Amino acid sequence: MPTLPALAALLHAGCGTSGDPAPPADTDADVYRYAHGCFVVQSDDRFLTRSGDGFVFAADRDGATALRLQPTDLATYALYDPDAGYVVDADGTLARQTTLRSDVTEVDDAYLSGAEWVLEATDTGELTAHSRKGAWLSLDGLGTATDAAALTLKPAEGCATYPEMSLDATGAPGQTEWPDGDVYGFVDMHSHLFSNFGFGGGLFHGSVFHPLGVTHAMGDCDVVHGESGRKDFFGYAYDAGGNDGSLGALIPDMIVGELSVDNHATDGWPTFSDWPHSADRSTHQTQYYKWLERSWLGGLRLIVQHATSNAVICNISRGEGWAPSRYDCEDMTAVDRQIDATYALERYLDAQSGGPGEGWLRVVTTPAQAREVIRAGKLAVILGIETSDLFDCHLTPRPDGPVCDEAHVDAQLDSYYARGVRALFPNHKYDNAFTPGDGSNGFIEAGNFLNSGYYTNKVEEGCPTDVPAGFDHGPVTFGGLLEPRDVYQSTPPEDLSELPEAPIATIFPFVLDLAEGEIEGDFCQNGTLTPIGEHLIEGIMARGMLLEVDHLPRWSYRRAYEMLREADYPALGTHGRDNYGALYELGGLTMGDYGRCHDPDEPGTSLGGYRERLEAIIDAGLHPSLGFGFDFNGFAGGPRARFDPDRCDSDQVDPVTYPFTSVDGAVTFTQPMAGQRVFDFNTEGMAHIGLIPEYIEDARHDGATEADLEALFRSAEGYLRLWERAEARRVSLAARREGRAP
Repeated sequence: MPTLPALAALLHAGCGTSGDPAPPADTDADVYRYAHGCFVVQSDDRFLTRSGDGFVFAADRDGATALRLQPTDLATYALYDPDAGYVVDADGTLARQTTLRSDVTEVDDAYLSGAEWVLEATDTGELTAHSRKGAWLSLDGLGTATDAAALTLKPAEGCATYPEMSLDATGAPGQTEWPDGDVYGFVDMHSHLFSNFGFGGGLFHGSVFHPLGVTHAMGDCDVVHGESGRKDFFGYAYDAGGNDGSLGALIPDMIVGELSVDNHATDGWPTFSDWPHSADRSTHQTQYYKWLERSWLGGLRLIVQHATSNAVICNISRGEGWAPSRYDCEDMTAVDRQIDATYALERYLDAQSGGPGEGWLRVVTTPAQAREVIRAGKLAVILGIETSDLFDCHLTPRPDGPVCDEAHVDAQLDSYYARGVRALFPNHKYDNAFTPGDGSNGFIEAGNFLNSGYYTNKVEEGCPTDVPAGFDHGPVTFGGLLEPRDVYQSTPPEDLSELPEAPIATIFPFVLDLAEGEIEGDFCQNGTLTPIGEHLIEGIMARGMLLEVDHLPRWSYRRAYEMLREADYPALGTHGRDNYGALYELGGLTMGDYGRCHDPDEPGTSLGGYRERLEAIIDAGLHPSLGFGFDFNGFAGGPRARFDPDRCDSDQVDPVTYPFTSVDGAVTFTQPMAGQRVFDFNTEGMAHIGLIPEYIEDARHDGATEADLEALFRSAEGYLRLWERAEARRVSLAARREGRAP
């Protein structure tokens, strides 16, 4: 009897196990064809039948329970009865439960659900089933593999509908390429699908999917944010403008362990009173897979999924008990979980669609593979990493951490390349062994101090003015922490290694420093790429990977461009920096967006910035295209509502109405909903990724021309051309290193 590989049975986004992605199950194709079907389960002359609080095999065919087979992974199903109950392995008992526990409800990364059943085909064409906990379905209830009942699934009627979000769109992708052969569709070049697996797995709520469905993926957030969201300190501070550094008012609440005021309504599916909302509820999921699917139907064909996290936010929240956690707070632990989850999403969508390769989303590792996927009308996903302590290369090494030398960096590059990662930021918010952090002020300044034990290393004099500042500008928020140093990697003056275990006690000696006011001026980071940082960039180029440069502070950014020019290598500026056009001269790309306010007397006003950036790209001789980079789930907000009375100077007219059709005319969109909640793009803005079609439709209402839309819908092609150029330069750089080319 063939068996499923253990990893294929266990690796789910919901349980968050680490390691390389599992291959599709090697079983007869029949195990996949039952997806979403209604069946009774037969073994010999007996049928699986509800009996009180459980299920038994009984001889009465008329009394057999009709079960919906809801896919939870490839060849794996939840068995759902007409009264919303599940067939469950309850620690050795074949039980019926209407409320399921899961890794989400238990905040336990190792929790295995007894409601998921793995089907295997026997040599005789029948089936066997075992739960993820390991017990086999037998005529006596549950048993070992030798007790497994030979099963047949017989079509039935009367099954309940499994809970799920509506798509609010009809049709299928139409156009897949342009007449000249370019792939058709737009790119979202900066996204964070699985931020729920960042921050220790317990600060950000909601997942792109969950094996057990929407009730576990998008349920009530009180499990992590507490009653009325009072334990969501980070979300409260961030959404209320806490990035201005005025965090002192929260200190009494931090000591008590919860906010003194109600933060937000926590209810999720199916009511969603207060979330999702990309601009105002930053710690909540905005990219549930049905919403992602809706935007795919609207033309999204390429998305870059950056794994992300923030160890300081995690350590403080976890250490003080404000947020639960599934695992440690190290950035690379979170990165591993998010890579695994992306592959699990691919398998989950395959399972919904009938088997391996059948889903509408594929992880891609080459431009050629991406082209094949897009031409098949599917969504291609590129894996990336955007985090501060990349490869565990902290500025202040952990006692049990690696030595961040060339051998370590090369091994990490090779390892993550083998796992499918193709896009990398050398840094994020905080200083690391490669480069100073991006220079953000506000609470990021304090976090940088807590992450390393180094005081703020910023200066006002001598900052380069020949490169755009990016995040590296403005005043110093916490004046008491400002102590510039001459040597970037000197001995840290403070030992803050106890932060994970005792955050408030570790921070308390520096309260007066944190209480000092802001120092006005235009400061920049007093440091540049380190030798190992330069080696990292050389390693990225040597592998043909995609280099993201927009979190580099000014001096590091300048040095990176010197290296890029020397190598004639393209880069990505997915937070909007184009280095005054130098990015395009190297074949690189940045993102575009649409303004939110329309002027009835001057159509096209909202497209002014997009058109200006596109013109610069065309003038540089690049492919005439410009995509998006929304940064959903990345604490970057989202496009606001133009009918918000406080948003625009002039009265807004011509709102988005329904139904409307996609740009290619193949899909019709209706009013978006989430369970019982109706979304109004006009008054709420782009609350989640599923409203990208509305965002584009709104631009059409402001006079977006065919040329404007063609530039957008050629942007997946433009991104792939950059990737192809990077791979070509990899070959040339290798030849140059070997003395075979100039």
